[in-house]
Amino acid sequence: MEGQSPMVLKEIEVTKSSLEGKINLILRLCGLVLTLVAATVIATDKQTTVIPIKLTDSLPPLDVPVTAKWQYMSAYVYFVVANVIACAYATLSFIIALANGHKSKLLVTLVTLLDAIMVALLFSCNGAALAIGVLAKHGNSHVRWNKVCHVFDKFCNQVAASCLISLLGSLVFILLVVLPALRLHRRT
Repeated sequence: MEGQSPMVLKEIEVTKSSLEGKINLILRLCGLVLTLVAATVIATDKQTTVIPIKLTDSLPPLDVPVTAKWQYMSAYVYFVVANVIACAYATLSFIIALANGHKSKLLVTLVTLLDAIMVALLFSCNGAALAIGVLAKHGNSHVRWNKVCHVFDKFCNQVAASCLISLLGSLVFILLVVLPALRLHRRT
């Protein structure tokens, strides 16, 4: 690039900036969609199953309908709320990125900081939801928590799918933090 004129160098810089801006918008849109889908998938998750309960050997088993809902576990409530927060933030940051581009350095820094906070929020809610999912799948004999995924298989599968989608959303937000850091590294 040494022999090129300042005009050509300026054009290359504008093209790179334009490409980075488009990638930023696409990633923000992906983050919005993924967190929205993750929250929706688990928020619509509900399964009712009839479980036979045997009270004594002489009586026939009593069939009891039991329902699994995401609202019954605080980790899943946290998961839904965190994904809704991340989705709302992704919407707001998408609008800001459309309106501002990379004009305001302070705004870009603030948005990058909030992106990092969204990464932490999403990974913490994913960890909480996955921990409860592992307990539901395998149980814990030490504290006498029984497995429940063999009974509520549809519910558990939907929770697992939602966690996977939310993890993809977390990775998108990580990319949104890494890209400005790479841009800073390139300048120095």
